[in-house]
Amino acid sequence: MWEVIGMGLAGEDHGPARAREQFLRGGSVEGAVRSPILDSWQRSRSLGLTPDGCELPFSQDLDLDGRLIRAAVPVLDRLENRFAGRNMNVSLADGRGAVLQRRFGEPSLVRHLAAIQSVPGFVFAERFGGTNGIGLALAERQLINVYGAEHFAERSQSNACAAIPVRDLLSGRIEGVLCLGYPLTDADATLNTVIRKAAGAIERRLLEQSSTRERDLLEAYLEARRRAPSGDTSGNGQLGELAESGLDWRDQMILKEKATELITSAQRAAVEVSLPGGRRVTLLSRPVTSASGVEGIAIEAVLPSTHQRLAVPADAGTPPATPEEQILPPATPHPEQLPDVGSGPAVATSRKPGTHHAPEAAGHPASDTAASGLVLLGEPEVGKYAVAARRRLELLSEASTRIGTTLDVSRTARELAEMAVPRLADFVTIDLPEAVLRGEEPTDPRSGLHRTVVHGIRDDCPFYPAGEPVALRPTTPQLRCLAAGEPVLEPDLRAATGWIGQDPGHAQRLLDHHVHSLIAVPLLARGIALGVASFYRSTDPAPFGDDDRSLAQELATRAAICIDNARRYTREHTMVLALQRSLLPHSFPEQNAAEVAHRYLPAASGVGGDWFDVIPLSGTRIALIVGDVVGHGMHAAATMGRLRIAARNFAELDLGPDDVLTHLDNLVGRLDRDEDTAEAAAGPGIIGATCLYAIYDPTSQQCVMARSGHPPPAIVHPDGTVTFPDLPAGPPLGLGGLPFETATFHLPEGSQLVLYTDGLLQDRHRDFDAALDRLRQAVAHPDRSPEDTCEAVLRTVVPPRPTDDIALLVARTHALDPRRIATWDVPADPARVSGIRTAVTRRLAEWGLDEVVFATELLLSELVTNAIRYGTEPIQVRLIHDRTLICEVSDASSTAPHLRRAATTDEGGRGLFLVAQLTQAWGTRYTADGKIIWAECALETPGGKAGTVEAYFDDIPAI
Repeated sequence: MWEVIGMGLAGEDHGPARAREQFLRGGSVEGAVRSPILDSWQRSRSLGLTPDGCELPFSQDLDLDGRLIRAAVPVLDRLENRFAGRNMNVSLADGRGAVLQRRFGEPSLVRHLAAIQSVPGFVFAERFGGTNGIGLALAERQLINVYGAEHFAERSQSNACAAIPVRDLLSGRIEGVLCLGYPLTDADATLNTVIRKAAGAIERRLLEQSSTRERDLLEAYLEARRRAPSGDTSGNGQLGELAESGLDWRDQMILKEKATELITSAQRAAVEVSLPGGRRVTLLSRPVTSASGVEGIAIEAVLPSTHQRLAVPADAGTPPATPEEQILPPATPHPEQLPDVGSGPAVATSRKPGTHHAPEAAGHPASDTAASGLVLLGEPEVGKYAVAARRRLELLSEASTRIGTTLDVSRTARELAEMAVPRLADFVTIDLPEAVLRGEEPTDPRSGLHRTVVHGIRDDCPFYPAGEPVALRPTTPQLRCLAAGEPVLEPDLRAATGWIGQDPGHAQRLLDHHVHSLIAVPLLARGIALGVASFYRSTDPAPFGDDDRSLAQELATRAAICIDNARRYTREHTMVLALQRSLLPHSFPEQNAAEVAHRYLPAASGVGGDWFDVIPLSGTRIALIVGDVVGHGMHAAATMGRLRIAARNFAELDLGPDDVLTHLDNLVGRLDRDEDTAEAAAGPGIIGATCLYAIYDPTSQQCVMARSGHPPPAIVHPDGTVTFPDLPAGPPLGLGGLPFETATFHLPEGSQLVLYTDGLLQDRHRDFDAALDRLRQAVAHPDRSPEDTCEAVLRTVVPPRPTDDIALLVARTHALDPRRIATWDVPADPARVSGIRTAVTRRLAEWGLDEVVFATELLLSELVTNAIRYGTEPIQVRLIHDRTLICEVSDASSTAPHLRRAATTDEGGRGLFLVAQLTQAWGTRYTADGKIIWAECALETPGGKAGTVEAYFDDIPAI
């Protein structure tokens, strides 16, 4: 449990900071932080947010002249004056979380704050910004405080805030959020009182914009409550207490649904309503008549006793009130005369003079008095239509925030169905063309339909199951609506011949389940039909009407835009993935140094820049390389391709791992500078990349490695021991100016080298060390083949939904038989060359390579003579019998030979040309002691003059 200091803030080494760090590592923090904060952290993590990646969208669609602004401006002016000279940020946001206005106690603050803290238009909804004042107030629908490390985003760790919803007192709908932001060191418990009073003042000014009849009814209700006897069983009418009893927005919606029925009945009644979790609330309907004769019904919610209330931290309580006149406009009535609903779920409450209701401190028992609050108020005559219209508006408002939370086509379609059931329909089916599911634009939405979603109040209704193709006739309502581009209403399915004609038996089974009415709506976005949504009614005896058709069309239109966005994202994701896979190696050249297997997994939400390669080098060696470009999308994939090709080219120069990384580092720096210059207005260029480069030599069983900000590999020894070598880290590619260091390890034959990118181990839902232990256990089986090792790693180590790409490369080392290697030391005496030729001829005969003896003698004669003439002792000759015959001549000089074409009159200069003609590849490899000139001779030449000396001389000019 974190230590509470003063008003609930924690020291630097205590509380939310430590709990947040533990939470981000995947640990349990139950009881260490307040439940609203923990719930918000969990929601933020489930949305795929990261502390350093909470990017806020900017909206230009702001209602800057609306009723909320008109009601709030005088209050904001008074708050600005109250906090003059203080480091205070006052924000007003709309119901989406988009900031409409900002005020500052110290005007100079605006010059030092980031745009998201000073410019209106940024959307602070929780699904974008994680845990923050505005977003959490909208999610919890009540007054909240967020201190320092309780914020999810890294940028907000030094800030604190208090935020409260602003409601329409008549509808109960949240119109916006008022938020006070300040440095964590300036936290003050009295700010809760200030913001409650300010929100109440804005709500009362909103009420003044309502109709006279609505205000008269509310005033009559409040007057009746003031005159109620003290022993009234309905309690004190404080709606705030209902909010503190744990009624969330779902509970409030259930109560409002039942309240609308009671209003239309126009009778005094008491109804007990069951809420999720076994809770029960009593709704009372009270007839109300205003002084002007307006008759209406007030619906109150009554809880049995407030001992069921949820405990909250002590710092969340409201301190003694400060003089209200400091923040309220002069013309505002006294708070005892109007309702205060700043943190309640409904529309209005009464307040007894002289009383103050603050949240209970943690661990302190509440009283057993009943709590009550006004849920809804309306006129029976117009209530049926007005309430229905209000419900439709609330449904559409909620749909705008709950449809399209992901960029998954199927999930977005399901969110549409979940929004419509049960408030509009009892069952919803959604059919999308297969092309849309693949991310493509459909050519004919009436063909290739797949049943994507089946959702309803029950699971036993016999609709066509999800996941199967649906072949519909042109006479069905679904295809008719797609053809016309308009919704089709079938109020009585028993008379819908086109619907019945599709499959009479299936139609009869649906009718037997009391399905009686249908609305088929095309999913239109940008003029393109993406599919069809079908809304069915069964429990409500009233068939669908024109109002229902309009509502279904509005819901479908909003969902279609989200589906189209998801479709286009799917298409882009598919294109980037195709590019990524095309730039990765599909197969590796044949070689004997190691047996290699690989895997590549794209991230669940995007394709990154992970890559790998296996490159054969001279002297039977191979290079193993794994890299990771920072970022996701087309840019990262294209950059990955450029780096992989560059790394292969640098490897062809026979450079060491540290030199290859140095060249890659310079390349990334140049690419970054070029993109910053060419696309300065479009955003940042390459941030950087990481890389691990290893060279394995099967003749010595030595492996040389270097890395640049990349995780070290796992080495699986033949006895099953797994180690992660202490390899110098090196800076990430692109920083420039810093050297890279190499390390050399002995790998016995049968060892496995496991190279991977950080996406394999890093995951917000688990600890890094735990993931490393899983990897250790997965690879600790030296008898497995590399393919089996890859499968085991993917099965046991990879996170369920990877947030980053994963590249995996497993190599099991082989050793070259020493009997296939021959070495001779050569004195710097030209007369000794003939002796080397004789020894080489003898060894080639032992290996059964008589067909290449003559060519090898010519080749070695030229290379050894050049080493004696131009090089420095010691001089050594080495032959390697592998897939090819490899001839190497080394000396202590660093001067490299240069191939040139000699003129017909030149007396020399043809030696290296002869070497090039006799071999299939040759080159120079530098070592710490000098250089090695190497050449590879093919042991099998297909067709024609294979193995004959004449074949080597066809292209040599006559001397």
